[in-house]
Amino acid sequence: MLDKFYEQLAAVSPVPVVIICVAIMLLAGFLGTRITKLLKLPNVTAYILVGILLGPYCLDLVPSYVSEGMDFISDIALAFIAFSVGEYFRFSTLKKNGGKVVVITLFEALVASVLVFILTFFILRLGLAFSIILAALASATAPASTMMTIRQTKAHGDFVDTLFSVVALDDVVSLMAYSVAVSVALATLGSGFSAADVLIPIGWNVMMIAIGIVFGLLLKFLMAKRSTDNRLIVSIALLFAICGVGAAVDVSPLLGCMAMGTVYINISGDDKLFKQLNYFSPPILLLFFVKSGIGFRLDSLVSTENVAAGVPLIVVGILYFVVRLAGKYVGAFAGCAIVKKEKKVRNYLGMALAPQAGVAIGLAALGARVLEGSPIPAVSSMGPVLETVVLSSSILYELIGPALAKLSLYLSGSYGKAAETLDEAPMPAANPAREEEVASLKEQLCAIQKQLSVKEYARSPEEEAFLEATDPSEEEGGETSAGAEYNRRKFINKR
Repeated sequence: MLDKFYEQLAAVSPVPVVIICVAIMLLAGFLGTRITKLLKLPNVTAYILVGILLGPYCLDLVPSYVSEGMDFISDIALAFIAFSVGEYFRFSTLKKNGGKVVVITLFEALVASVLVFILTFFILRLGLAFSIILAALASATAPASTMMTIRQTKAHGDFVDTLFSVVALDDVVSLMAYSVAVSVALATLGSGFSAADVLIPIGWNVMMIAIGIVFGLLLKFLMAKRSTDNRLIVSIALLFAICGVGAAVDVSPLLGCMAMGTVYINISGDDKLFKQLNYFSPPILLLFFVKSGIGFRLDSLVSTENVAAGVPLIVVGILYFVVRLAGKYVGAFAGCAIVKKEKKVRNYLGMALAPQAGVAIGLAALGARVLEGSPIPAVSSMGPVLETVVLSSSILYELIGPALAKLSLYLSGSYGKAAETLDEAPMPAANPAREEEVASLKEQLCAIQKQLSVKEYARSPEEEAFLEATDPSEEEGGETSAGAEYNRRKFINKR
């Protein structure tokens, strides 16, 4: 539609074409969320569908060379996703469940992978390499949709604590499984297979975890007494550095970024940095998912040329969707039964693990890039097929995943009437001496606040806007203005 216009601009310089295409992707993604918001669907669904609409099989508003030149967006977006996942990897939460969470995570991840491998290799006969990689991707779970649902419902309890821990560990398992699977798949199609094909990828990922730990400690040191702007600059610089190291050795930066976020939240307890990055990352995540949608190949869904045994990809995608969902539920159920979790956790945890978008789509994009770079034609043709199957199933997961997660939270009693009943449990007897001590401290704080001059804590317009945006109390109306001002002063003093 805009081919001639783009050609005229590109004849002068390719820069205007790229800028215009990025603007189109951002605006179209935003408009798409207006529709999905009415349908109560996650933003990821809108971004993928908008990307398909902008792609070559619909409106063709973004040239292929522009989307192909934005591959670096995948690495950067995954870095932000992984770092944010690290926020939920709190040791205090993991200690409550201990080794039980590890058992549950291994079962729900591995059962899903095994069932998908049986489906693709033994039933559909799609080839060993393709089956191994797709089975590894089946273990991944999208934390964003689940976490958003928990925040919206204000759910709490043992079920939510277990879910937090399982989702965090799940991505670690899936990343390790994916790294090994890609190496094994390439080895089976190449000269041969050896133990080094498994050990080397594990070694690289361990190295990325070590780098992430070091960068997490460095981030804590560099965050001391920094302004809002500098905190953002330093954190993004370290995330980009991990991405660069990962790209240099051809290893996913996800584990490194996740380790960095995990170390930082556990040694600092500072969740404001994660909130600040959450306000910076949406345009990058939007571009990543829209780009994924643009690369979605509608023609290959019904084509039998790229898949063995003449199975259309639309059939592969639907079967993958159903089998992975069943594997997650059965694996979580079995893991909870082995560690003797209560029935409410055992029966409904698998439902909350249904969503699969960010990490899976990112790994599929990285896997497609690795496979397409192979000189073997049979291997290079697998890249688009892999990405198409994961994208098509991810759309289905994002349509029903949040609904299943919300239903599991309700049935487990994590919110609603059951949760209110738990909250109404009798409180321990009051301690008069303790109450007097607390009241005295409150009076002292109020006196100090009255003596302090607000002018002494002057803030820049940027800091004022950021503090207003990241203060949830103003949206919920739960905190007094004096308490909010006290928190703001405390934040400013830490610069």
